Amino acid sequence: MSRPLESLRILDFTHVLAGPYATRILADMGADVVKVNSLERAPPGQGPDAPYYVMWNRNKRALALDMRNPEAQAICRQLCEQADVVIDNFAVGVLDRWGVGYADVSPTNPNVIYVQMSGMGRDGPWSKFVTYAPTIHALSGLTHVTGVPGREDIGIGFSYNDHQAGLHGAVAILAALEARRRSGRGQQVDISQFEVGVNFLGPALLDLFANGRAAKPTANRLPYDTAAPHGVYPCLPQGEGVVGERWMAIACLTDAHWQTLAALMGNPEWTADPALATATGRAQTDWLDTRVADWTRTQDAAALMIRCQAAGVPAGLVQDGIDLTERDPQLHARGYFRPIDEPGLPLGRTYADRLPLHFEHTPCDEYRRTRLIGEDNAAVLRDWLGMTEEEVRRAEDGGVLR
Repeated sequence: MSRPLESLRILDFTHVLAGPYATRILADMGADVVKVNSLERAPPGQGPDAPYYVMWNRNKRALALDMRNPEAQAICRQLCEQADVVIDNFAVGVLDRWGVGYADVSPTNPNVIYVQMSGMGRDGPWSKFVTYAPTIHALSGLTHVTGVPGREDIGIGFSYNDHQAGLHGAVAILAALEARRRSGRGQQVDISQFEVGVNFLGPALLDLFANGRAAKPTANRLPYDTAAPHGVYPCLPQGEGVVGERWMAIACLTDAHWQTLAALMGNPEWTADPALATATGRAQTDWLDTRVADWTRTQDAAALMIRCQAAGVPAGLVQDGIDLTERDPQLHARGYFRPIDEPGLPLGRTYADRLPLHFEHTPCDEYRRTRLIGEDNAAVLRDWLGMTEEEVRRAEDGGVLR
């Protein structure tokens, strides 16, 4: 049975994480995503010998084009005229300079959808800024509101906004396709990854607009709700040093959660303190987290999580990669990770984290390995443009497809 997006043609000029993540989602759902790259443009960490590249480019076909070459630009123009979607996350204007921008292609392919995922958007005084996750996090305010009081040098440490921008990109493409179905026309979509980050500050911005209060770092405390205990607590170590540390998150959002947790701790005398009877009192009791941590340090983290959850207390083990891939029974039961043999690629066998969407009638359970740069030249140019093997070979020998 076919996957939901089969027959959809996407020409993918994206690189690094945000754009490739957007197109990987659509490729997993069956779209024919053609990854355009070149041996000249693949910097260290962005080629088939790098885990980053392998992770975000599965289920795509790989076409090599040296876009400095006018013949390559002409082939690219033909591909754009056959595409449903053209997507890039270059600096603003790169596709235009190659003669394959929306203004060049839309007159002959009025159905085409162009998605541009730049750091700051196509206009404004910062539109030419060079951006990566740490700079976007900082500029958008995410670094500030997710920090630890007194440690403003601590950022998220994870490409959160790249992933969120990728999700926005995938949704934008699906929305533009629906709009095209209704109107019969394609369009341009301008995505500012900076604005994606600002979008996630909703409550903080509302508090500023309504009350004039600027958000401050709150670490594990909830800034706009009162809940306690609410944090991450140390548990019984399973080895030496930092590697052996075990931690568990506990989130008592109601008085009932707290009362149940106190019972699990054996209702020690200190839990009867009247200040702990309400969430407001518990949140203002500085020593509460210390007492809870004194107890969790004596407990096995995984076993304690199960006990808490069985009793109705929200709790979660802080899992690392080994936990997720080798010990997590939930992911194992749902077949979340699966091996992909990568013959021909330097990394050998890798693993796919399955698309976390389960379609009843159009299952998305095909995971094909990431392709080498230019590996699908002949197949793509045959399928999209009708080029013969001899024509493709001439272009490869002439340095056009590289």
